[in-house]
Amino acid sequence: MEIPQDVAGGHYANLAVIAHTPDEFILDFALVYPQQSPLVATRVITSPRHAKALLRSLEDNIRRYEARFGEIPEPPRGDPDISN
Repeated sequence: MEIPQDVAGGHYANLAVIAHTPDEFILDFALVYPQQSPLVATRVITSPRHAKALLRSLEDNIRRYEARFGEIPEPPRGDPDISN
């Protein structure tokens, strides 16, 4: 896989907002600073099939991460800084 130079640096995000239609999932990755409106850094639009594959891949990678580094603590439900 090739990664263009302008994409290789990536974007940091500490908030994700997910919406969907019958045909696609929209994932907005945003950066939240205290007392400021979130700023969307990246929007990814994908099919339901690919969204489900992404979910499975994330679950697998989280299991492998936790096996190596320990359990990732979950934020409290309703935390305004976390998209539940």
